[in-house]
Amino acid sequence: METKNDLRIRSKVISEGVNRVPNRSMLRAVGFSDEDFKKPMIGVASTWSEVTPCNIHINELAKQVKAGARDGGGAPMIFNTITVSDGIAMGHDGMFYSLPSREVIADSIETVTNAERLDGIVAIGGCDKTTPACIMAIGRMNIPSVYVYGGTIQPGKLDGKDIDIVSSFEAVGQYQEGTIDKDQLYKVECHACPGAGACGGMYTANTMAAAVEALGMSIPGSSSTPAVNDYKESECRQAGELVVGLLEKEIYPRDIMTKEAFENAITVVMALGGSTNAFLHLLAMAHSAEVDLTLDDFERVRQTVPHLADLKPSGKYVMQDLYEVGGVQAVMKLLHENGLLHVDCLTVTGKTIAENLAEVASLKEGQEVIRPFDQPFKPNGPLVVLRGNLAPDGAVAKMSGQKISRFEGPARVYDSEAEATKAIEDNLIQEGDVLVIRHVGPKGGPGMPEMLSITAMIVGRGLGGKVALMTDGRFSGGSHGFVIGHVSPEAHVGGPISLLKEGDIVTIDSDKQEINMNVSKEELEQRAKAWKKPAAKHRNGILAKYAHLVSSSSKGAVTDLNLD
Repeated sequence: METKNDLRIRSKVISEGVNRVPNRSMLRAVGFSDEDFKKPMIGVASTWSEVTPCNIHINELAKQVKAGARDGGGAPMIFNTITVSDGIAMGHDGMFYSLPSREVIADSIETVTNAERLDGIVAIGGCDKTTPACIMAIGRMNIPSVYVYGGTIQPGKLDGKDIDIVSSFEAVGQYQEGTIDKDQLYKVECHACPGAGACGGMYTANTMAAAVEALGMSIPGSSSTPAVNDYKESECRQAGELVVGLLEKEIYPRDIMTKEAFENAITVVMALGGSTNAFLHLLAMAHSAEVDLTLDDFERVRQTVPHLADLKPSGKYVMQDLYEVGGVQAVMKLLHENGLLHVDCLTVTGKTIAENLAEVASLKEGQEVIRPFDQPFKPNGPLVVLRGNLAPDGAVAKMSGQKISRFEGPARVYDSEAEATKAIEDNLIQEGDVLVIRHVGPKGGPGMPEMLSITAMIVGRGLGGKVALMTDGRFSGGSHGFVIGHVSPEAHVGGPISLLKEGDIVTIDSDKQEINMNVSKEELEQRAKAWKKPAAKHRNGILAKYAHLVSSSSKGAVTDLNLD
């Protein structure tokens, strides 16, 4: 690894000396002047794209970052990477590419930054995978960096009510059940997403943005400011200025992204009732920063943190509502006042969490988005790690909005999302069933697809909470109901979920944190002897490479683990 002194002068290798004339010629062609060669080179990693509303506005934000970096004394350059829209990829083969895109984004930012020997980075994300991917790249490179979130979308309006993208998925189930007609379905489609910004509830994009703010890697308030708010441009200018200041102060990402900082991120996710995807992404981000984080850490933190937020998908409000009553910073202030944050942790402002929060107003009086600390929805966080003979390495349950904590029923086993979808459409899934979708894990999918379409169909048909759904895949942050994902080891590598048979009784108990099948050890041993590993689904291309390299979901589904 480069030393801090090495990192401080990275760009000098292409700006000094007679032999660097060709380097400077190339840079002059993109606008560098004599003075620019005396300044630190700052990269602006933009995830701008027209394929999703989450990122469609980010090009303009990148320009503001560039202006801020130039005003701060840097020589900035914008470069781009990809994004994938999970909402558009949902429910078909496109979803297999969603989680792998996180690695592509992180790898591309690392590649450009290190190839060009940039001194600092401001990364701007929007859609689900862009936030963790940017932080993963930042953690690997460990050069002065700031993350900026593109911001949340405004809620759509229909018949005087707020709706969002999850309303569209659930409307499909309602239409299939006959509770709404085609005209109403069309109205939902046309009104759910009114403009730029990431999906509005406490879904994965907003969850991860809040986590990164708590981690200390974004400007205080960045995760809450809506995409269309004029202040978002000011945040971006500030980020550009800050990264030059971090370089001067020699403050590096791993100075900020400590074990305690990750515990702060988990604390905020639990209080807000965030997405189960936070487990995957925070584990991967910690791995990139060489921080030892495990599922046990999530569970340890969860036990001390109440669930306070009445946010979608299980609640009533969206991220813009949280912004209007004080935002994530006000929630952090509340958590700090109750002793739940490590407030000595450093942040990209150059100040500690405590110093930042000293300048923050408390939540507005009379607001209903965040419960009083002594009146939580649940006394502990709603994202629960389960273990048992179905998931010896762990599974993750999202219990927010659930009135029951234990579910037992016969397994209805399917080896693909398509098979399960057809079963639901044919009314084969009934109240009391445990719907199992396997061979959709990181290797088996490959790509660990999300099951939002499935959960939305279940809710839309009136079976929410009446049917349990278990998978070695994962769930969208918009999913709710009695859902258990990330079952590990996955079916593709012979995990116990691969041995489950139709009709086996499955017991899920979030209080005991257990997930088991009522099958004897002897019977499981016989089934294991008869099990045969499925053939690889892909022989070339990104999915083949991903399936070959990716780790277990319990390790963050990273592709650079144990490469020795």
